[in-house]
Amino acid sequence: MVVKFINKSNNPLPRYESAQAAGMDIRCHIAEAVTLQPLERKLIPTGLFMQLSVGYEAQIRPRSGLALKRGLTVLNTPGTIDADYRGEVGVILINMSNEPQTIEPGERICQMVIAKHEQPEVLEVDVLDETERGAGGFGHSGVK
Repeated sequence: MVVKFINKSNNPLPRYESAQAAGMDIRCHIAEAVTLQPLERKLIPTGLFMQLSVGYEAQIRPRSGLALKRGLTVLNTPGTIDADYRGEVGVILINMSNEPQTIEPGERICQMVIAKHEQPEVLEVDVLDETERGAGGFGHSGVK
């Protein structure tokens, strides 16, 4: 499978930072630093436009180091980029820390995982098959 990119930024294309990484790092495309106040969210441009193969999606996920060290995360995680989307990839970042956080031009702000997906047939029915679990949910099996 090939993912095609148009890159309107000065940053390198997304790439895997280690041999067995699942996600490619994505960099921001901003002319000057952007500061997010505590609990503030902003759409951060990447300068990337992409084309995925039919049956695939790109999932935008937080970078664990940014989340742990600075409280910056992706708000709608995972964000989905569909195969038929051709606009610029934007990343909704939120500052979950108690202090302002500044994003510098070209900084790695998220990771992108390419995943295969299905579009199942949707069928309305009156009864669902029985299971041992049934309708139990939200902690029904305990905490230990």
